[in-house]
Amino acid sequence: MTRPTEQELESALTRAKWMREHGQDDYFLGKSLLNHDHRLQLLDHVLQATKLYLHSGDGAREHTDLLKAIEAAEKAEARPGDEPHLENQDVVL
Repeated sequence: MTRPTEQELESALTRAKWMREHGQDDYFLGKSLLNHDHRLQLLDHVLQATKLYLHSGDGAREHTDLLKAIEAAEKAEARPGDEPHLENQDVVL
């Protein structure tokens, strides 16, 4: 299957937003498309940050940018009811 054109994707996303706004998303197609588009954008950013980091000669700034991109992509993976990872919480003893 080929990737949708920019016009096709924009049309589909516009319709998905309309479905969500008007409560006509019984099968969660609009929600799913919007979520996947958002996650794809974040993962594309991870890919670009990875390429930049690898070509930078292990630059500290590029490494930080890559870690931030990965963190943002991981946050987008969260689902309702997921418990946060302990390593991301401040633990008070």
